[in-house]
Amino acid sequence: MLTGKQRRFLRSRAHHLSAVFQVGKCGVTDRLTEHLNTVLEAHELVKVNILQSCEEDRYDVAERLATATGAELVQILGKTVVFYRRSSEKPKIELP
Repeated sequence: MLTGKQRRFLRSRAHHLSAVFQVGKCGVTDRLTEHLNTVLEAHELVKVNILQSCEEDRYDVAERLATATGAELVQILGKTVVFYRRSSEKPKIELP
């Protein structure tokens, strides 16, 4: 569980990132969660865009992805979601 200070820190780090994944018409799939797991292990902080064609609610999509990957939900801003999960092999981000 992230504290408020840690969330602010991660939001500031994620501000300049580009979205790595897009959730579209198919919604949350197993393939998407597998790739998201791989990218979270490598980068720790990931942005995901939810497209207009996605029929699911953005909050439901965010919760499903966080649960499926074991990541912390940092922020939902519009149709953009930010996730954080500490890397088990090579941690890059030191939380305050």
